[in-house]
Amino acid sequence: MRVQPDAVFVPLNIAVLTVSDTRSFDTDTSGALLASRAVDVGHRLVARALLKDDLYKIRAQVATWIADDAVQVVLITGGTGFTARDNTPEAVQCLLERSVDGFGELFRALSILDVGSLTLQSRALAGISNGTLVCCMPGSTGACRTAWEGILVEQLDARHRPCNFVKHLKPIQACPSRG
Repeated sequence: MRVQPDAVFVPLNIAVLTVSDTRSFDTDTSGALLASRAVDVGHRLVARALLKDDLYKIRAQVATWIADDAVQVVLITGGTGFTARDNTPEAVQCLLERSVDGFGELFRALSILDVGSLTLQSRALAGISNGTLVCCMPGSTGACRTAWEGILVEQLDARHRPCNFVKHLKPIQACPSRG
């Protein structure tokens, strides 16, 4: 990581959504990994949810967090494949004001080292809306680890230079979200 020596870490308010028809909070290792990694580096987990793979429920939850002045980042795991039940990209894409095309491209480039050509079937994506960064990752714990270690830990750190997403996010509000 290229950390500027005089830069200050800025803790962000992060919401984590797991999209799964089979997992519960007890078995959700992917959402747990994202939440714990965020908190471990100094960010605040302001909301965590688990939803069945339903396009409209996913869209409603993400739209609620985008509109919430206390949520700066939404991390979504699951629902990015090609089965009929994988609806996360369709649920989220229409909510985004600006697409971060490089997120999916970089994620697939990094994950090819672990899963080979299977990475081709990942529809990982990200974008910004209302000052909220929304990142969609596959549901495997390994994929979330790859995204966190290879992209998110640096891009969510204001000390990472020459660029990161912190300056593009809405200012932190005093009362964190609870939903």
